[in-house]
Amino acid sequence: MNPLMAAKYALRAVDVLTPRSLDEALRLKAERPEAWPIQGGTDVMVELNFDRARPPALLNLNEVAELRGWSRQAGDGSIFLGAALTYTEAMQPPLAELLPALAEASRTVGGPQIRNRGTIGGNLATSSPAGDAMPPLLVCEGHVHLASVRGERRLPLEDFLLGPKRNALAEDELIAGVTVEPGGSQTFMKVGPRNAMVIAVVSLALDVDGELRAAFGSAGPVPTLVRAPRDEVDSFPEQVAAAARPIDDVRGTAAYRRHALRVLTERALARCLA
Repeated sequence: MNPLMAAKYALRAVDVLTPRSLDEALRLKAERPEAWPIQGGTDVMVELNFDRARPPALLNLNEVAELRGWSRQAGDGSIFLGAALTYTEAMQPPLAELLPALAEASRTVGGPQIRNRGTIGGNLATSSPAGDAMPPLLVCEGHVHLASVRGERRLPLEDFLLGPKRNALAEDELIAGVTVEPGGSQTFMKVGPRNAMVIAVVSLALDVDGELRAAFGSAGPVPTLVRAPRDEVDSFPEQVAAAARPIDDVRGTAAYRRHALRVLTERALARCLA
């Protein structure tokens, strides 16, 4: 059966709930905690298309305006990214100028159609070790906003990510967005069989400001943040590689991933300190 037919048959047995506001979405999620949230669908539809999963219900968030866009906070200058912010939107100025590592990472995600549909919230919810948005959000001190009918809580992104495709989201919660701090000089680099439309063999985001902050993906059970004083530039590539917990898989060996992290960190430092 081709993927489109598989999706058709899968969706016959799935309720689709379409709230028009965040309050309604949270109420529906409380009433139907088994419902899968869907926005861009770039991950959920893969599961449905190939009949890997058949949730009892889908919670369609495309009509929830409160989840869209981004804003600059007047008090501290932090930036709130709505969960429905797409990769294409993250690539556009002025946001791309405030968060250049996120913009660079977004350019490597799939093709234009995927970038137009895929969202920051979806990347967080999937919690894949290879999620391209996670390293840039980590180096920007990301805090995830989790909302439910019980209220809202904020978690550091490091605490939100618990393991491969596991996170701290409660069954009645939705990801409302993420708050980040614009940093200093930033960049993002990624190793893969080709430049785009590829799951990273290893990826790295770097921010150089008052300290050195690097975050990597695809080299451990969760994307990981490494910090060091700015005067430890020479030893920082080795520190980043030492923090990795990679595995051997079809995309690369553990030894190659550690080596790639050293090289990427050296190149990122050269770029940010130039």
